[in-house]
Amino acid sequence: MNSDQLEGKWKQVKGKFKEEYGDVTDDDTTHAEGKFDQMLGKLQEKTGKTKEELKDWIDKQ
Repeated sequence: MNSDQLEGKWKQVKGKFKEEYGDVTDDDTTHAEGKFDQMLGKLQEKTGKTKEELKDWIDKQ
């Protein structure tokens, strides 16, 4: 999965959350996205793998 595909999936998830839970805001989803980026950064630091490698691994789980 490349970064464009991941971004597209994230936008779909954000939209579904907003449809299902009307009180979910852009701030909420942006915060979650930031936490995901932080997690990837920490995993990258610990494993030495690229973000793309980690995203591919996550996608296969």
